[in-house]
Amino acid sequence: MIKIHFAHRTFRWFNKAKGKAQVYVVIIGFASIDTKTKLLYEYETPNSDPKVLKAQNINPYLVNQKDIVFKNRSKPLCDVPVISFGSMPNDNGNFLFTDLEKDAFLEEEPGAKRYILPFISAREFLHGKKRWCLWLRDVSPSEIKKLPKVEERIKNIRVYRLKSKRGSTKKLAETPYLFGEIRQPESDYILIPLHSSEHRKYIPIAFLPPTSVANNSCSVIEGATFYHLGVLTSGMHMTWVKYVCGKLEGRYRYSNKLVYNNFPWPENPSAEQIEEVETRVKDLLVVRESYADSSLADLYDPLLMPKKLLETHKKLDRAVERCYRSKAFKTDLERLQFLFELYNKCTA
Repeated sequence: MIKIHFAHRTFRWFNKAKGKAQVYVVIIGFASIDTKTKLLYEYETPNSDPKVLKAQNINPYLVNQKDIVFKNRSKPLCDVPVISFGSMPNDNGNFLFTDLEKDAFLEEEPGAKRYILPFISAREFLHGKKRWCLWLRDVSPSEIKKLPKVEERIKNIRVYRLKSKRGSTKKLAETPYLFGEIRQPESDYILIPLHSSEHRKYIPIAFLPPTSVANNSCSVIEGATFYHLGVLTSGMHMTWVKYVCGKLEGRYRYSNKLVYNNFPWPENPSAEQIEEVETRVKDLLVVRESYADSSLADLYDPLLMPKKLLETHKKLDRAVERCYRSKAFKTDLERLQFLFELYNKCTA
């Protein structure tokens, strides 16, 4: 039997000549002969000798499983908190400040201090940079009237939105004092940067307070526990990310609907297993805090990752794996095959 396979890769970059971002999708088609003897070659590192594994069927993800292509799922596969994007300003920069801009603004408008909150995009989160935003949700008109410099920025936003060619953006001019899209959690939440280097062994993920406004370059999960954070920070979830998520150039592009919502969580972890995961992930956060002078990007640099942090991650990995099964996994391919089987079971 001859199988026809199709794969696609999306390329995005900024075209300086045209002054806008461009997207190209390359679709590749190829044929293969369905032979009786199927072999998978697994490499622990790009330079190591391959381990040859026999397979009954090799699916599009290069796993010994039945053919399947994951599609966007609107809700999580399992009973876990809902994920969403962060909030989008749509403000032409009028809501946002650097450190210097914030200080200069507050010299002229000191009464606005209570309405300026940390603004967290993937860049700020990973590289330890600071940015700020005017957050005027639930602020009364009489309060804003006392702040002429704030009102001036609101007028600028209204003008900017009215000039847009998009009807939805023009409609946002009716409430120019609000972000264009508001999805800010009202309690502590997990933040996941949507883009992360493919060279990192783990995507840095963390809890943030509701007073830190997450940008739409990140995903947010409200109502999550330390157990949820532990599973998402583990090698099991990272294996799923490596094989299932899309790529922007070479970087991981985390997807709410494709990666998170399709991810098969442990079926019935015991209270003791959940407690162990929570203990290990709390240990991990303590280790990160001990390197407060380093950004997450530096901490998770594969060349510089501190030994203590790596060892703590490995303990967390093992705790999470025990929630799936008692026997340890030896390779990422073994982890992925198990997750595919669990996915098939959940969707049967």
